[in-house]
Amino acid sequence: MSLEREANASPAPPDRGLPSVRRLKLALFGILALLILSSPMWSPLFMRRMAYFRVRRIEILGAHYVAPSDILSRLNVDTLASIWDPTKPLAARIATHPEIATAQVERKLPGTLVVQVTERVPVALVPASNGFLVYDARGVALPIDPTRVSVDAPVLSQRDTALLRLLGAMRERMPALYGRLSEMRRVGRGELLLQLRSVPVRAMQDVTLERLADIDPVEEDLVRRQVRVAEIDLRFRDQVIARLQ
Repeated sequence: MSLEREANASPAPPDRGLPSVRRLKLALFGILALLILSSPMWSPLFMRRMAYFRVRRIEILGAHYVAPSDILSRLNVDTLASIWDPTKPLAARIATHPEIATAQVERKLPGTLVVQVTERVPVALVPASNGFLVYDARGVALPIDPTRVSVDAPVLSQRDTALLRLLGAMRERMPALYGRLSEMRRVGRGELLLQLRSVPVRAMQDVTLERLADIDPVEEDLVRRQVRVAEIDLRFRDQVIARLQ
């Protein structure tokens, strides 16, 4: 009995292998973490060699005026290319198109490239010898053929950068009024004539969007009163004159 008590009371011998096991686990954990952190650098290089990730499909989003064939020709990607190839050079090539404002290329596994483009917006049509030229708010002619694709924009008699800027602002901030505008031209001395679908509007050439906003309540009042109007005049400060038929 006494020997048994002494054996129970004696401490267990130390496990000298425990620190080594812990160090091994920490080392393995560190190696695993390093592989995970470094994988974005080496995994695309490895997967670019795999036929499974070759480009088999290209999706084009946001293109209305630019033909998909024009985008594909600038993209210049064949079936031997991998979706893990760098995408920034692809987007840069597409953005060289004069109608494209921005371009972005993303990957969709396993073999699709998604091209998202933002086009430059046409704001006016200007007569030319062989039809119409299409201009944006910068006053730059866009490579859009209005006989091939519909362009819903008012007509200017000539390229006029001031009026093109005004039309661009109207299209962005007053789309309803811009959508009703069929023509804008300079008349008289420092005056503008805006031909809406329902009524012509006279204004000064420095007219602001805030001033053009006065058209809507006047038209609503005339409709409510069932009065037919021949012209709306904004040329006089703080007044809107409606000339009746």
